[in-house]
Amino acid sequence: MNLRFVEAFYWVVSLKSVSRAAEKLFITQSAMSSRIAALEEELGVLLLDRRDKQFRLTVAGMRFHNHAQRLLALQREIKDEMGAGVAQHKAVTLRIGVIESVLHSWLIEWVQHMREGNPDFELQLTVETTPVLVDQVRRGALDLAVAALPTVGEGLRSRALPAMEMVFVGNSQLQRKRRYTLADLAALDLLTFQRGSQPHVGLIDLFRGAGIELKRVHTISSISAMVQLVEGGFGVATLPLAAVQRLAQRLPLKPLKCEAELPPLPIHASYRDDPSSEVARGVVDAVADFVGASAAHRKKR
Repeated sequence: MNLRFVEAFYWVVSLKSVSRAAEKLFITQSAMSSRIAALEEELGVLLLDRRDKQFRLTVAGMRFHNHAQRLLALQREIKDEMGAGVAQHKAVTLRIGVIESVLHSWLIEWVQHMREGNPDFELQLTVETTPVLVDQVRRGALDLAVAALPTVGEGLRSRALPAMEMVFVGNSQLQRKRRYTLADLAALDLLTFQRGSQPHVGLIDLFRGAGIELKRVHTISSISAMVQLVEGGFGVATLPLAAVQRLAQRLPLKPLKCEAELPPLPIHASYRDDPSSEVARGVVDAVADFVGASAAHRKKR
């Protein structure tokens, strides 16, 4: 039995789509259909119900899906035991999606670190909002999503990463006070992420809990746009401290000391559990180790 055909069937079932499975395995849709048809011919049963456009497994397909998972897991186990995973070094292409906060905080350093140990590492990067990334990893369009919410669903795994410290950020030429009260900040134009996001909700709750009415809150989905507005004197933004420390090296930005702290931004790495490969899980472990080490280093400074 050709395990490439078994893997093709596994991804068709996991992603509930022949076209998305083909995209995942970097083959054409017709090639994917041919692999499924060849597998059906070898087994002597129909695995997919093709009577309408809605994706549906036959009873035989449901039974074989369990066998497919075990076959692929056994293949991986054999390769690991025989040393194939260590002895053979092949290029790895990863489709990773991140929110802007991750991009501006630690992603670039992590990619550079990843390349040092994996020179053939190829990155396909998507920068989007959390809802878009959650949907894309669920549909199989991404191998890994790093966002503010975990992705839940059949065959999906999520791991919490260290949360990002959030701070108020002002123009270093304009905001010169040593310490700001919430009342001071409420009198200014405040900039935060899109409406309904964790930073937006956290900002509103912080001032509401203190019984302070906000003057104006501008919701902006782009950190770059927020930074340019702060630089131009438009207002004060809420941003991850790690991103501010990077940006302040070349821009007139500074974190503002305040009497109250913004809630941290939770970060989750989500991926689809692939019984034939440890790549996604291994990358998540590498990300967690790198981010944890980076966070510990910042605390010491």
